[in-house]
Amino acid sequence: MGIRESLIEESLQVLEESGPEALNARMLAKRIGASTMAVYTHFDGMPGLYEALVRESFIRFGEHLSRRPDTDDPVADLLASGLAYREYALTYPQRYRLMFGITSPSIALPVGRDVTVDGNPAELSEINSVYAQIPAFVQRCMDTGAIDEGDPVAVAAQIWTMMHGYVLAEIIGVFGTEGAGVSRVLAPHVTNLLVGLGGDRDRIQQSFQRLKPPETPPRPVSPVAPTVRRGRRTRSP
Repeated sequence: MGIRESLIEESLQVLEESGPEALNARMLAKRIGASTMAVYTHFDGMPGLYEALVRESFIRFGEHLSRRPDTDDPVADLLASGLAYREYALTYPQRYRLMFGITSPSIALPVGRDVTVDGNPAELSEINSVYAQIPAFVQRCMDTGAIDEGDPVAVAAQIWTMMHGYVLAEIIGVFGTEGAGVSRVLAPHVTNLLVGLGGDRDRIQQSFQRLKPPETPPRPVSPVAPTVRRGRRTRSP
C-alpha cells in the first residue's frame, strides 16, 4: 500500500474513532510514519484529503448497496436498498457525517447542488453514481405499476430525504439502540410515502415480508468534544 492509500485508510480509522474534526496532517502523517508534507504532496493539503475521503467513502457506500441482487419485486428491492443504506450509515456514522458535509464549518466539501435540475446532487461523480441507484429503483417501480408514473428524479429525492433524515435521527439515538425504529417508524413512513405515490398498501406490505429482518450494527462510541472552560485569565506579573 502506497503513502496516499495509507493516509486514506488511516484517516478513515481516525474518522470513526474521533470524528472528522480530529483529522489533521501532522497526526495522520505520524501515524503512518511519514512527514507532514506527505499530505500536501498527495492531496495538496487537508481540503484535498477531505475530498479524497468523501470520494472513497462513496465508492465503498456504492459497493455496499450493490451487494444485494435485484429480484422480480422492484418494491422489495427498493426497500432492501433502503435497509442497506441504513446499515452503512449506522456502521460508519462519522464517515456518514463527512460524506454529507455534516461537519465543522471549517471543513468545506463539494457535496451539495440542486438535484432537481439533472438528477445529480453533487459535483463529485462518486456521489452521483451512488445516488443514481435511487431513481433507477423508482423507475422500475413505475414501469411495473407498483407506483404511479411520474418524475423519477423528484420521487427519488423524496425517498432520499426520508432515508437521510431517518438515519441521522437513529444515529443520534432518537429511536433507541435496538433498531425498534425500523418497524415502528421507518416501515410505516416508507409505506405511507409509496401509497401516496399510488402504491397498493397490501402489495407494499407483502414486499416488506419478503425482506430479511434488518440488523442493527453495534453503535460505535461517539467522540466527545472536549470541554472548554471559560473564565478570567490570570494576568502575568
